Amino acid sequence: MTPLMFMVAVAKAKIENLTPAGLEGELAHPDVLLVDVREPDETGNGIILGAVLVPRGMLEFRADHGSPFHIDGFEPRRRVVVYSAAGYRSALAVRSLHELGYDDVAHLGGGLKAWIHEGRPVTVPDPTG
Repeated sequence: MTPLMFMVAVAKAKIENLTPAGLEGELAHPDVLLVDVREPDETGNGIILGAVLVPRGMLEFRADHGSPFHIDGFEPRRRVVVYSAAGYRSALAVRSLHELGYDDVAHLGGGLKAWIHEGRPVTVPDPTG
């Protein structure tokens, strides 16, 4: 196991890992913030409806109220669910959000690949913005 994969495994052992069915249940609650941490050029195969795209490299800046890059919706007391392509970046993202004071955070185990594999719907974002 590489050092990076070890980090991911440790993160997954300490965080809430949702299945696609579990995420679908979460999305029934309007107060859940769904965050896609993939890069914009990775979204051609779709995003989960309602997700906010926040590339992994900007997550901490978007989530921290003290940052000039903070975006509305990120609140430490709010339920936040994060996903990535396969669930590696999202596991690390949850760990980072915990360090920023977010307590009610989970990630989609297996990422968007697992979501699509189960035949769950995605929407393709408009490339023109």
